[in-house]
Amino acid sequence: MYVARFSYHLRPSDRQRAIECINREVRAAKDRGLHGRMLVPLTRGPDGAALQFEIELTQLDQLDQFRQRGMGEGTGDWMQDFSKILTAPPEVEILRLDQ
Repeated sequence: MYVARFSYHLRPSDRQRAIECINREVRAAKDRGLHGRMLVPLTRGPDGAALQFEIELTQLDQLDQFRQRGMGEGTGDWMQDFSKILTAPPEVEILRLDQ
């Protein structure tokens, strides 16, 4: 089992818009039979992410499938809107769960 975690940096004034976009990612993951969730860090350093999205995968290939074509119709519009409010490119971590 793997976990892909996307960390998003944004201004506090854009937080609600970002939450809406990440919730779309969570719904898209669930629609594809994957477990996704939004993480809201309670503490954050000067370079810490404001919000995170995490998705569980059984195979690493699922990440490419999800990111490339798994979001469904109209993805380009809200993903472009989301990218406009980010203050830095998303950080991506891929972790393997130790059973």
